[in-house]
Amino acid sequence: MTSEFARIGIDFERVAAVDAQGRSDLTETPMRPNPLTQLRLTNTEIACFLSHKACWARIADGDDAYGVVFEDDVVFTENPGAMLADASWIPADAEIVKLETFFKKTRLAWRRSPAGHGFSTSRLHGAHVGAAGYILSRQAARDLIDGTAELSSPVDQVIFNPRFAPSPGTAIYQLIPALCAHERFLRTAALPSLLLEERRDQWLAGIQSGSRTTKTLPMRIGAEARKLLNRIVDLCLLKQRNRLIAFYRHGERVRPAHTHSREKAL
Repeated sequence: MTSEFARIGIDFERVAAVDAQGRSDLTETPMRPNPLTQLRLTNTEIACFLSHKACWARIADGDDAYGVVFEDDVVFTENPGAMLADASWIPADAEIVKLETFFKKTRLAWRRSPAGHGFSTSRLHGAHVGAAGYILSRQAARDLIDGTAELSSPVDQVIFNPRFAPSPGTAIYQLIPALCAHERFLRTAALPSLLLEERRDQWLAGIQSGSRTTKTLPMRIGAEARKLLNRIVDLCLLKQRNRLIAFYRHGERVRPAHTHSREKAL
């Protein structure tokens, strides 16, 4: 992270992350089961969440209108310095701006507003997970802190999945193309994610113990019907579209293996 910030010429403040290793007390963190999976967060997910909350507290208590949060393993596009040094491009109603891409399709508003330096912004309407880089307004930081006294979902789901948002209706925007991405997407052979491994183990344990909630046929039909209805509404109103957010590095678009068969990115 230090080398990346040195490369782009931007000062930053490092906030010590919460380490899950040897922290048995993390299980005492106020939590409730995820409303969809009925699973509880793993220790690694709790530590990650608390690390982000520490950053939110700095923003909420600070004097600046906005603050930016980056994870340690973030990589930037070629010239992000101008965007990070100036907040005038941020939409007036924006409370959160997602700077990264997770290389998965998400729902965006059709309308895009120029942000300068080859970037634009569009209102984010769908889930776009990942929390490697994002901008928070001071009020958004306060709302996130107040709305997460009890943890139930991973931090990126809480910020960037409308189904888990503590403050419904929060104005979230996506920067296009992405300013940054998680470093693991740039590896030729991706290393396993500790968060994903722990979540998989917990999911499998839930199946073996019979504690995992299984969706009934009516629940599955209802979920698919809602998806279809949302797509019809979006098509009729021409307000939203599904797109994969591009990321450029060394002058070339980054294409992780799982995106090779996807349609052209924004």
